This record gives sequence, C-alpha cells and structure tokens, in this order.
Amino acid sequence: MNFAYVSGNAALDLAGTVGSRRDEPDDTLATPADLERWVAACDELPDRVTADFPTFEFALSLREALYQLALDRVLDRRFDPAGLRIVNDAAAGPMPKTELSDAGLRMSGDLRAVLSHIARSGISVLADPQACLKECGRPGCTRIYLDRSRGARRTWCGMDACGNRVKAAAYRARRRAATTAEDDGPSRTT
Repeated sequence: MNFAYVSGNAALDLAGTVGSRRDEPDDTLATPADLERWVAACDELPDRVTADFPTFEFALSLREALYQLALDRVLDRRFDPAGLRIVNDAAAGPMPKTELSDAGLRMSGDLRAVLSHIARSGISVLADPQACLKECGRPGCTRIYLDRSRGARRTWCGMDACGNRVKAAAYRARRRAATTAEDDGPSRTT
C-alpha cells in the first residue's frame, strides 16, 4: 500500500489516511499492520513500531479528532470539544527519543510515543494563526493540507494524485468541447 505524505504535517497526513470522506470513504489504515507501515514510511517518525489493537483503535480516534479539528479550522468554526480532549490527551503522552548523528536525526519509541508526537504536531499547526490550512480543490478529495506556497496559491493536496487528475479532466473537457464545436460548425454546401 502506498501512503501519501503531502499535507505538510504528520498530523494532517494521518488525518488524510481516509480519502473521499464525503463520498465513498477509503480507509488505508484497516489493520494494526497498516498503521505500522504508515508510521515506518513517514520520514519524521520512527521506522519500527508495533501496534496492538487497543493502541490501533486509539490511533484511529486520534486521526478522526485531528481531521475534525483541522476541518473546524478550515471552516473557521469553533473546535469540537471532544476532538480537543482526544488530541490534548494524546499530546500528554510520552515523547519519542531523538538522537543526532552524522547520519542525521534518528527517532525511536513505541506507538504511544509516536501518537503523542503526532498530536503535538497537530496542536502546533492548528494553534498557529499564520498556518494556512486548506482542503484539496479536487472534487471528492477531502485531504486537508498546510499551504506553504508563495501567496498561498496551492490548490490541491498533491500534484501526483489530485492535481494531475484535475488537469487531465480539464484537458479532456476542452478536447470534447473543441470536437463538439467542430462537429456543430456551419456545414458548407457546394
């Protein structure tokens, strides 16, 4: 399974593991093993954690709380109190151990520490009044991302999935319109 890390923040990427929330939700974290793979593939998290079922369920509740709070922020409404409790409780947990070496930063810890780190990352971005959070502009995509582009002009969560789809659909629509216009043009009789 390929995961997308295009949101600009680990908490938003976790929330983005459910796609098309309003249409046909697609949950990429169906099992504890999926969560283990997601954590291992995320550059800013430890590469080896194990997920038991209770911690997996807690991760899913954290994911949903982060999504709800991010959506509240995008829609400029008050934060959901239940979501705030879940995220704040998760953030109060242990932190992963970090070490600096010539090879770079190395992080280690169990899944609870990883979830605490993700919750704190979410708190940082949600509390930042300068952070520009947006929902993807592709119809059907509900991923929320941090727009750090110049002038905050980014439209899609990522070019590979959503941006290319929107551009390809627009191109096909233009081609169809041009073909229809040619077919409907004036007929010449001689």
